[in-house]
Amino acid sequence: MTDTHTATSKKLTEALNLVLADSYALMVNTHNAHWNVEGPGFFALHAAFEEQYTNLFTAIDEIAERIRALGGYAMGSLPEFSETARLDNLQAPMKEGDFVRALLKGNEKTVTDAKMTRDLAADEEDKETEDLMIERITYHEKTIWMLKSFLGG
Repeated sequence: MTDTHTATSKKLTEALNLVLADSYALMVNTHNAHWNVEGPGFFALHAAFEEQYTNLFTAIDEIAERIRALGGYAMGSLPEFSETARLDNLQAPMKEGDFVRALLKGNEKTVTDAKMTRDLAADEEDKETEDLMIERITYHEKTIWMLKSFLGG
């Protein structure tokens, strides 16, 4: 492996760790919303949030394993996830719309970071990482659409 390739791979694993942190922080926030949401949309949101945090839990493992497959190390501490993701920590009680808006913001940030990681993987000709990021982007864009729809557009 050349020094240039090593440096690029390091950039890619750092980018993947950012998406890992986003996903972990978003999973915690989504789980919080699942437990604590109240209001007329309770049943729909409670079920939607459960599906979302379950998806995120699976994705976190896939992202961390990809980091390891590339020779990097996946971050694993709560402070690292929080500091790296820089998502607001949700505190109950919150109105259902506030939970949705906060999760919308978290999903949008995750898409931005996943697109940057996808593009870096494409530059490095790492199709597997590129595919993983495309899968995550697709999921989060669908979630964004659903959250926006709940808010009325």
